[in-house]
Amino acid sequence: MTLKNRLRAAKILVAPGVYDGLSAHIATQAGAEALYLSGASLAYTRFGSPDIGLVSMTEVAETVSVIRDRVATPLIVDADTGFGNALNVQRTVRAFERAGANAIQLEDQTLPKRCGHLDGKTLVSRGEMVGKIRAALDARASSETLIIARTDAIAVSGLEEALERAHAYAEAGADALFVEALRNQDEMRRAVGELGGLCPLMVNMVEGGKTPAADAAELEALGFSLVIFPGGAVRAIARTLQDYYGSLAAHGTNAPFADRMFDFNGLNEVIGTQAFLSRGDSYGENA
Repeated sequence: MTLKNRLRAAKILVAPGVYDGLSAHIATQAGAEALYLSGASLAYTRFGSPDIGLVSMTEVAETVSVIRDRVATPLIVDADTGFGNALNVQRTVRAFERAGANAIQLEDQTLPKRCGHLDGKTLVSRGEMVGKIRAALDARASSETLIIARTDAIAVSGLEEALERAHAYAEAGADALFVEALRNQDEMRRAVGELGGLCPLMVNMVEGGKTPAADAAELEALGFSLVIFPGGAVRAIARTLQDYYGSLAAHGTNAPFADRMFDFNGLNEVIGTQAFLSRGDSYGENA
């Protein structure tokens, strides 16, 4: 089933956040139906920096390619602002689609952008964003590659402006809508009530963020079609790394941490080392 068809199903689609081949592989092993490549997670893991627009288009495209080489799971990719104007958007869409993206998310912030749950954001005009969406639709090679339009207007201009922008983005042809940082259940219900009949709606769960925490069943009942947990894995791993390095520094050995980590053989089993070696042997001289 394509991602486009899956979003039409009644059951909500849960997309965990990933940031490299290992996280994508383990999420797929866990049964994820789709994955979400978060720009924030790339900033956190690759550069140890905040999500303030420091990651480049080519760095994201490279990561898409790495993930696609490892797993076939449908991949939703955060393209931030498209990394420039409408022509930059077209280059971004072509690059991400070639690399293996199944859906590409664009937002209406100015450059440099920042995390949707940080304050101090600014927006491009509604007309400029509509042009970017149209440019993205023209650039994609397949109509199965979805264009998701995100608005950050709630934090800048309030809910009414966000809903009006989302309507305009749907009219421009966006395949799905994402009203970022809805602040309470009333706003979530309002967004679904006004936009749910236009196209599938996406919602973002960020631990400690501006949108109240809810599980997939609750969000499905509200009427959302897709929920992402973009940075949960990074937050879990960052906490684990903090504990691991602290333990190693204190004890000079990994022994006290052994029950919280894979050993050499355990990790090789997770990543399928023997299958790789066997496949290589199948092309050898004695195959």
